[in-house]
Amino acid sequence: MGEEVISTTQKRITKAAIEKTAVRLVPAGSVAIVMRSGILERKVPVAFIPFAATLNQDIKAVHPHEGILPLWVAWALRAYEGPILRKCRKAGTTVASLSTAALMDLQIPIAPLAEQHRIIETLGYHLSHLETAGTLLRRSMSRSGKVRQTAISRALRGEGIPLDLSEGTAEDFRPRAHLARQDTPWSIPRGWIWTTVGDLFTVNVGTTPSRTNSSLWAGAIPWVSSGEVSFGRISGTREHISEEAISNKKARLHPPGTVMIAMIGEGKTRGQAAILDIEAAHNQNCASIRVSETRVLPEYIYLVLEQRYLETRRASSGGNQPALNKAKVASIPVPLAPLATQRRIVSTIYQLGDRIARLTHQLDAALKKANHLRLSLLLHAFSGELVPSDASEEAPHSTANRSSHEGPSWQQMRGVTCSTEQTRGSRDAPSTDTLPPPARFVPAPNAVQEELPL
Repeated sequence: MGEEVISTTQKRITKAAIEKTAVRLVPAGSVAIVMRSGILERKVPVAFIPFAATLNQDIKAVHPHEGILPLWVAWALRAYEGPILRKCRKAGTTVASLSTAALMDLQIPIAPLAEQHRIIETLGYHLSHLETAGTLLRRSMSRSGKVRQTAISRALRGEGIPLDLSEGTAEDFRPRAHLARQDTPWSIPRGWIWTTVGDLFTVNVGTTPSRTNSSLWAGAIPWVSSGEVSFGRISGTREHISEEAISNKKARLHPPGTVMIAMIGEGKTRGQAAILDIEAAHNQNCASIRVSETRVLPEYIYLVLEQRYLETRRASSGGNQPALNKAKVASIPVPLAPLATQRRIVSTIYQLGDRIARLTHQLDAALKKANHLRLSLLLHAFSGELVPSDASEEAPHSTANRSSHEGPSWQQMRGVTCSTEQTRGSRDAPSTDTLPPPARFVPAPNAVQEELPL
């Protein structure tokens, strides 16, 4: 049900299933609507089915009366998505669902058949432009995230970064050991060295104070959990502990500039890094890397951990919930550049990150504008303002009272046939859901191009 027009189904049943069970065949040209699903918290999936099909219990289908195009009904339901979510949702259910009776009571405007064809054709033309624009925008957003990762990988190989020895060499950091040549992940420039996190810094694993002793959780010392280590900077924590909860402040309370790494956690948490901007303690699911005790830039080590995120996750061990440990964190390889070169790398990547953030914001704003334009097109289509009306065209016969805000040949229709339950709603009740007046908009091929700077 993710498509506007269903092209095929994932499963098929036999004729015997239709003959011997309560399953019913929905005729070709029906419009399917999701009636029960968590997705109804935010949208109503609607799809046109061009072939005969059966449905599961969470979907219903409507088949319009003569003189009403199925695609007209499908697009009308999409235009009415807001009112449907507000007025047809069942209250008090564990899974979001729609009331069949409320949906069958929904009124939709009906144009003469010829005008339906013209509107759908024009709507499809403009929406195809919007869909193309949206696809390009989403693709650009996806690529923008990969640009940063590519830039980090190149920078940590010294590509495009000049060697700067103005603040000393890499050997000046005095690592306890170097990686053997056969163990180095990639080639680095002359003047750099390969070492490990544990050969450069002190690595600590945290603890969790007893939850049964409330006094241990009544202090002002920030306490970091693994879920808060999420590729960024930590300037505050959800929980705080007392000084009594820390038996050894020197080992357990970490200064600003410490780089954190999550060792265990659901989903994407494990392997993610963060930089402490505050003095804080942490739980046993995190490791703290005391970068601030050296002249190495915390931001540089953060970039190393970000670049090696997937490799670090693969190094995890365990059964149901793989995890890192202190030894594995300490063994993470570090391509150590001279201090001045580190500054160049950090500056380059952070400037690029700022530009990517601005670009992403612009792309997101353009996507929101595209969604607004789509709704505007639908509102115009179903208020008779998308194409000129022709007074000589006859209105459909299976309709009720005319709506006062629509064209002279437009009418309101209520109660299309529901193919899954073969019920028909009343057609003479007053309208309870009419579309709001559309925003000012002139649909034209170049309108999308003007609104979306592509």
